[in-house]
Amino acid sequence: MNVSKKEYQQMCKVAAPGSPVAKDCLKAFAVGGFICTLGEVVFQLLSRAGTEEKDARTVVSAALILLAAILTACKVFDNIAKHAGAGTLVPITGFANSVVAPAIEFKTEGYVLGVGAKAFIIAGPVIVYGTVAAVLYGVIYWVTTLF
Repeated sequence: MNVSKKEYQQMCKVAAPGSPVAKDCLKAFAVGGFICTLGEVVFQLLSRAGTEEKDARTVVSAALILLAAILTACKVFDNIAKHAGAGTLVPITGFANSVVAPAIEFKTEGYVLGVGAKAFIIAGPVIVYGTVAAVLYGVIYWVTTLF
């Protein structure tokens, strides 16, 4: 079968219908906003209970990571992400999901070669990039303060 480039593009348009961009953006905004609002509510509750700001922020981050990990383990996070898209991936919950999901998928291979090794398939490069970027930023900041 010999198909021209124009015919192939037409076939692709028919096979892959367009995405409702406005609707998808609204869902992502709503879910991402809900996650951030949940974090802010926890922060305010901790602050009013007398927790120092620095400690409250740490607890909020840990709580959102734990919640995302639990929802990933229960296979709920993926269903939410299917509808919300980047709304679940942009906050810290997306990072937690990217660590937990491969670990759960490969748990049958054991704790060391399965969970331990696969947990950092996606998260490993993010951690390395973040560390290298932080070091470079620190060096640039240090050099600029010398002058």
